[in-house]
Amino acid sequence: MAFRNPINREVVRLAVPSILANITVPLVGIVDTAIAGHLGDATLIGGIAIGTMLFDLLYWNMGFLRVGTGGITAQAYGRGDMKASIGTFSQGIATSLIVSMIVLAIQWVFAEAMLLLVDASPEVERVARNYFFIRVWAAPATLALFVFKGWFIGMQNTVFPMIVDLWVNIVNMLASWLLSFYTPLGISGVAVGTLVAQWTGLILAFLLMLSRYRPLLKQTTILHSMKWKYFRRFFSINSQLFVRSVLMLVVYEGFTIFAARFGDVELAVSSVMMHLLLLYSYFVDGFAYAGEALTGRFIGERNREGLHETIKWTFFWGGIIGVISTVAYAVFPRAIIGILTDNAAVIATSEPYLFWLLLMPLLSCVAFIWDGIYIGATAARQMMVCMIWSAGLFIASFYLCEKPFGPQALYIAYFVHLVVRSVYLTLAAPRSVWPKLK
Repeated sequence: MAFRNPINREVVRLAVPSILANITVPLVGIVDTAIAGHLGDATLIGGIAIGTMLFDLLYWNMGFLRVGTGGITAQAYGRGDMKASIGTFSQGIATSLIVSMIVLAIQWVFAEAMLLLVDASPEVERVARNYFFIRVWAAPATLALFVFKGWFIGMQNTVFPMIVDLWVNIVNMLASWLLSFYTPLGISGVAVGTLVAQWTGLILAFLLMLSRYRPLLKQTTILHSMKWKYFRRFFSINSQLFVRSVLMLVVYEGFTIFAARFGDVELAVSSVMMHLLLLYSYFVDGFAYAGEALTGRFIGERNREGLHETIKWTFFWGGIIGVISTVAYAVFPRAIIGILTDNAAVIATSEPYLFWLLLMPLLSCVAFIWDGIYIGATAARQMMVCMIWSAGLFIASFYLCEKPFGPQALYIAYFVHLVVRSVYLTLAAPRSVWPKLK
């Protein structure tokens, strides 16, 4: 039986808490979209979508704080080197503080420059601008939480990230709903709710770390960890992951920017569709996180059999989720869209795009699972090269298909990028992951 396999049990043990936490992640975006959808017309949905995009432009670029921290920590854990593990945490926290100060310093210039690239109506821009300048003050907490999450996962602990994520996401949803509908803040309550959730989540993460890992904190200091001879590997890996994050934004935020070319209603539809296209990924990501933690651990231990079993079982569970998601989208697409918005124009306009929901899950779960494996292997260069190809072909596909297919070009381009990621990472694995065992 599958569950008698010890590696499979470890995969499930690590994945389940992440899945429980990840279930609430899309709910935050869904609630934000629902609040906008029920407070007014498509303009508010589009404004929140653009505002969220601005933070994706910032925070997705900083995704290396979680990804790099997790992979390096997992390998240190596998070697039994706890000093290196806590040193990686210190490096991540110091980097997050520096970056967050830069974000706060350039917030106005950044927001205005990015809004110039978006062909949206003045009202959509007004909503987006107001959302951004409130939520930006959560930057230090948000970036520090990236580090906490990556470090916990690398330490083979997905329960603490689950607790923190559940807290942050539930507080975010409740606060945004209450502040938007029961205070004069209106749609601005969505941003204030996020602000409250992020800072209280950071406090919780710190308390959880102290409860279990306090002795490790005495093994090094931030200043010691930032010495170049210790920081060099962290910097090398994360600089490549930073480039990868930028290229991922080309795809995911390019999707929103390109959608704005077709008007406010198509922009609102693209926001709803992207929530649906990513919904199943939060289940797959649970197993990707498990793959990340165990891959790093087994590479640190030089355990070839453990690595082989980890890859096999993470793909097994990713495939099951892909099949279930495809069936769910085939049966319930209109009902799900009805949860996100009751705007008749948005619902009607979404009809021609629903068939894409049947094509994406099985394909994308391959890319997402490989991402976890590559992160654990700290194969940052290969992940960066993969995104160079996929982002470039995403842009090329959109411009080639825009004229003959109109808004459908958005979904064609997104599909092409998934194909490239899945194929490239599969073909590159023998020379990117296995050699790390040597």
